[in-house]
Formats: sequence, structure tokens, C-alpha cells
Amino acid sequence: MIRINLLPVREARRRADLQQQGFLLVALLAVTLIGTGWMHFAMRSKVSAAKDRVVQINAQIKQFEPQLKQVEAYKAKKAEVQAKLDVIDGLERSRSGPVHMMDELAIHIPDRMWLISLKARAGSVKIEGKSLDNEIVAAFLTELNRSPYFGNVELRSTELESRGGLKLHRFEVTTTMEDPHKPQDEAETANATGGGAAGR
Repeated sequence: MIRINLLPVREARRRADLQQQGFLLVALLAVTLIGTGWMHFAMRSKVSAAKDRVVQINAQIKQFEPQLKQVEAYKAKKAEVQAKLDVIDGLERSRSGPVHMMDELAIHIPDRMWLISLKARAGSVKIEGKSLDNEIVAAFLTELNRSPYFGNVELRSTELESRGGLKLHRFEVTTTMEDPHKPQDEAETANATGGGAAGR
């Protein structure tokens, strides 16, 4: 009977298997290193591009800084001029307001009535006068209510007095000065402020 020794064959096969596994391990390691290196290179490229973009944007910002400063200076100048115009407009309205008020009173005072006192303060007006009868006073109140320069017209008091045998009706009227040329929101704010002051 012939006996064959298979140990060298098995040993050779085992060595071949180990070499094959070693080659696979080296190949896998090489692929991993190549992939990692490529990702690292791609990330560095993106970071470098982002840094270049930041430098470019900063350069553009510095380039436009003089224009931006001019725009800010123009805005500040415009605000300053607008503030001066608002002050002038307010002074003009405050100056022309009493003129229109006196003109309206002169127009709307009926016959057989005369005023003896007129006091204006912070937009509120108190009028004192005398008339020959109460109907004239009522007509005067009606005319004031129709005028765009007066608001919140109210008869505060009336009393009868005799002067040289003549019976006169002394009256007191309160009202507020209005500006028909003022915008609606400003007029409402002024009326609310004036009404609160009168209530106090």
C-alpha cells in the first residue's frame, strides 16, 4: 500500500491563504488611505475656496466703504433738514392759528353781542361776552361749531344782569383751537391732549 504525505501540500495551501488574506488587507488599507486622502484634499480645497471668497468680499466691502459713508452722511443730513422743516412748520402754524381764530370770531359774532374777554392757553380758549338775549348766544355757539377752527364748543355759564335799566345776558364759552390743515392723526392726538388738560 502506497502512503502519500499530504502535510507539505496543506502547509503550502495554508501559506497561500495567508498571503491572499494579507494582500486583501493591504489592498483594503490602501483603498482606505486613498479615500481618506481624497476627502481631506476635497475639504482643504473647499476651505481654501471659502477663505478666498471671504477675502474677496472684504475687499469689496472696503471698496464700497466711501460710498456707504456718503449714504449715511446724506441720511443724517436729510434727517437734520427735515427736523428743521418740522420746527418751521410748527412755528408757522402756531403763528397763524390765533390770526385765524380772531378772524373767525370777527366773522361769526352776531349783532347785539360783544365780547369782553378772550383767553387762550395750550389750545384751549375761554370767551366771555354779553348779549341782549339767549337766542343770540345760541346762534353764536352754532356758528362756532360750524367753524373748522373751533372744536368742543361748550356754554359754561350764563347769567342775567342789569346795566342802566337794560337787561343783559353775560355768558362764558369754552372751546379749543383747531387747525384744519393739520393731518388727521396729529389733530386727533392734539384733541386728546387738549381734552385731557381741560378735564384736569
